[in-house]
Amino acid sequence: MDSNETIRPLTEVPVEQTSETLVSSSATAEENNATYVPKQTKEEVIERLKEINEDACNADKQELDLLKQNFYKLHKAEQEAARKAFIDGGGAPEAFIPQPDDAESRFKDIMSSIKEKRSAIQAEQDKEKEDNLVKKLAIIDRLKELAESPEDANKAYNEFKKLQQEWNDIKQVPAAKVNELWKNYQHYAEKFYDLIKLNNEFREYDFKKNLEIKTHLCEAAEKLADEEDVISAFHQLQKLHQEFRNTGPVAKELREDIWTRFKTASTAVNRRHQQHFEALKEKEQRNLDEKTVICEIVEAMEYDTFTTFQDWENKTQEIIALQAKWKTIGYAPQKMNVKIFERFRAACDEFFKRKAEFFKSIKESMAGNLEKKKALCEKAEALKESTDWKATADILSKLQKEWKTIGPVPKKYSDAVWKRFIAACDYFFEQKNKATSSQRSVEQENMVQKKAIIEKLNAIDAQETPEEDAGNAIRRCACRRAASSPAGRSRPGSRGFPRRRHRPSSPGRKKSPRTPPPPLRGACIRI
Repeated sequence: MDSNETIRPLTEVPVEQTSETLVSSSATAEENNATYVPKQTKEEVIERLKEINEDACNADKQELDLLKQNFYKLHKAEQEAARKAFIDGGGAPEAFIPQPDDAESRFKDIMSSIKEKRSAIQAEQDKEKEDNLVKKLAIIDRLKELAESPEDANKAYNEFKKLQQEWNDIKQVPAAKVNELWKNYQHYAEKFYDLIKLNNEFREYDFKKNLEIKTHLCEAAEKLADEEDVISAFHQLQKLHQEFRNTGPVAKELREDIWTRFKTASTAVNRRHQQHFEALKEKEQRNLDEKTVICEIVEAMEYDTFTTFQDWENKTQEIIALQAKWKTIGYAPQKMNVKIFERFRAACDEFFKRKAEFFKSIKESMAGNLEKKKALCEKAEALKESTDWKATADILSKLQKEWKTIGPVPKKYSDAVWKRFIAACDYFFEQKNKATSSQRSVEQENMVQKKAIIEKLNAIDAQETPEEDAGNAIRRCACRRAASSPAGRSRPGSRGFPRRRHRPSSPGRKKSPRTPPPPLRGACIRI
């Protein structure tokens, strides 16, 4: 019997080749992480745990860990939201106390129940494995006796087949003993075939049947290379390895060939599986890089430059867009996935904390501005009935300029307080316009009359009217002027009244002594 055949480990793969056929714990963890879909609410997590609790013996520890992580992420998010609402409502951060959560109590109860059941099941399995170890050691001892006692071959062969069947019926043993047990079992089984004088008919028939089974297993393993689902192909290969291990040896000259064929098919499947996870790792690394860039963008916010509502609104939209983009990016590597998420959430929390502080300070400032504008409204309303037009108009103009220097007020009061202020100002100026418009119309009418008087006086002067007639005409104009305006008296020759020129005497005309004109009676008003 070939020595290589007698020292193969449990998977019939040489020790240095086991990495090609056995999935690593990290790969399994990544596979489970990739297929797990996070729950959206704590109740969904609890419902799934109830289902697992019904069949705790088949519970997947990786899924339990992911569900636990999922629950506490949701729980923490709720607490943060409650804390933010408490602070926004005016509460002090250090005074916030989380409310008792019934969902968390139920979650802990179910997890404790699952843990107890799993512990009990694990204890039973450990005990069963120890019992199985004892049974397999006994079988190996009996095989050793058969291999070293070749007499009565037919009876020994029948017992050997019976021991083989018992070995296959015994399931799990402690993991640390698996390879050692298999090596010893294989060694004595092969030694039994090689040392005792078996009937060639039995020997050849057994080898032939084993060859048929192993050939079928090789064909099945080769077909897995075309399986689209790489993960499914890998799991199917593990089952084929188990069957190959449990199948007895073939003829000595075919042993290496049949094993090489099976190993080659296994290598092709394992290579695809490895490439799949390498591609997954590369994608996860790219996802980590993208998420890191997003974190850096949020962390680089220059909060000192955000001084207006619009600044904060623009940056809020940017944050929301980054959060939406984050959701489109897949998982990061498992060891960094939670850390990068915590980093991003911390950066977003800092942004919204700063925004809340800004709006709180703005609200306080707006409240002060509102009080100032209300005070201006009261002053304007106190002055709107005043008839001291000029002084009051100056004061209201100053109040309007002061209004412009005061900052914004809360939006819900903005229109009302402005309408109140402008209504008081408008009322005053409307009353002022009404009062001064009648005076202006009288003045306009007086101006028309004055112009008419001036035109008549100019006409009298141009027509060289006798002095007596001219004096009478002037007195009549003066009286009309006095009646048309209370603006005061004027004397002839004053501004607006033309002086009467002396008429030159004609040749040969004898000058007579000039007699003064009769005195003017009535008031003369300077035009």
